[in-house]
Amino acid sequence: MKLYTRTGDSGKTGLYGGERVRKDSLRVAAYGCVDEANAALGVAATLGETLRLQKLQAELFVVGGDLATPLSEGDSRVPRISPEETAWLEREIDLLEAELEPLRSFILPGGVPLAAALHLARTVVRRTERAVVTLYEAEPDQTNPETICYLNRLSDFLFSLARFANQSAGQPDILWKRSAS
Repeated sequence: MKLYTRTGDSGKTGLYGGERVRKDSLRVAAYGCVDEANAALGVAATLGETLRLQKLQAELFVVGGDLATPLSEGDSRVPRISPEETAWLEREIDLLEAELEPLRSFILPGGVPLAAALHLARTVVRRTERAVVTLYEAEPDQTNPETICYLNRLSDFLFSLARFANQSAGQPDILWKRSAS
């Protein structure tokens, strides 16, 4: 099987079920953002937290497939993101936050390389969430609303994990200070 098929050369791609849509459609943009988020997590995973981040990468494949498959086209073979994955993120956030100093200020993204990569991944996930919200508003009966909840929690988790990475390395969070003009 060749990597290239030429079927997308006209600017269209196929969804599950065979429907052809423009590559700049809201649905393709949303699952394209999921792919970017997954790549950002892959970069972060090279710096640490490999097992948790690879678990999340696998879940993002489910989110991408979920978004690539309109609800009316899906069947039981198409995995969908569920409240259980979102609940796992909430439990992990709670565990991390119990180890961290409470926030008293905004913090700047950065610190040790792992924390910086997690902050970058977090912002890509936030952009992904915005794209999915746009898709959901346009096609609420064709889009799994749990994808929005999951992505919202995922970005929160990555924020907490970035703070935890800094703390574990002995690097304090970089507090935001308004610069004097």
